[in-house]
Amino acid sequence: MIDFFLAMMAAGINSADGAGTGDAATAQVMPPAIVEPVTPPAAVTETVPPEAVPSAPIGDTLATLAPAPVPAPETPSADVNLGASVIIGQGLLEGVPAAQAGAPQVAPAPPTPATPGMNRAVVPAGLAAEPQKPTGKFTTAAEVKPILTATKGNWVAVRAYNGQDILYVTHIWSWRCGLHAMAISVNDEPMQNWPLPPCHMKHATPSAILEEDGLPYLTLKEGSVRTIDIQIVYDDLSMDVATFERDNILIP
Repeated sequence: MIDFFLAMMAAGINSADGAGTGDAATAQVMPPAIVEPVTPPAAVTETVPPEAVPSAPIGDTLATLAPAPVPAPETPSADVNLGASVIIGQGLLEGVPAAQAGAPQVAPAPPTPATPGMNRAVVPAGLAAEPQKPTGKFTTAAEVKPILTATKGNWVAVRAYNGQDILYVTHIWSWRCGLHAMAISVNDEPMQNWPLPPCHMKHATPSAILEEDGLPYLTLKEGSVRTIDIQIVYDDLSMDVATFERDNILIP
């Protein structure tokens, strides 16, 4: 009887232990952890302002007119220093190539109507009217005359530079392919023929001024230029003349 009772007690204890073990096992089974996706921080894009671009220096406005002249040795008795074939006062004019040297040819007046103020005695001899078919390269009077007429105020310019007066005729040289001749007088000196450089027809711009053409300016004593008279003969034998006062053509 006692053995039966002990056996029953043992069975009850085992039953209780089994139930407890089951609850503990059930309690230990947990649902898997939910892992929240981690969002990486947004990339930071830094805008770097572009570096400031320094502006290019503005060049000398006279660079388009002529190269800076090289001062010539001073001649005490000379009023001006210019070129071989152009004489003003007691000095020679620099700027006209030696190949163009020689006394200007005196010609009879071309068969064209008289132009007021025109000195026909210094017009080169043997000029003939050229055909006036436009070339598109501004090599005829028909092409260049409207331009030179509209820009007559720019025919010449004077600049006081390095102790000298620089007298530029670059504008006329730039349209010379429609011209036959040009002559100049400074301060009412006698008008003199100034031979024009040839046209470079093999180039796209025949009126370009090349090194062998010489220099399109005259150098005179500083402050000496008061007035300039210029006359031109177009290649259709028409003519034009202009007079300039220093203050109206003085450039910095």
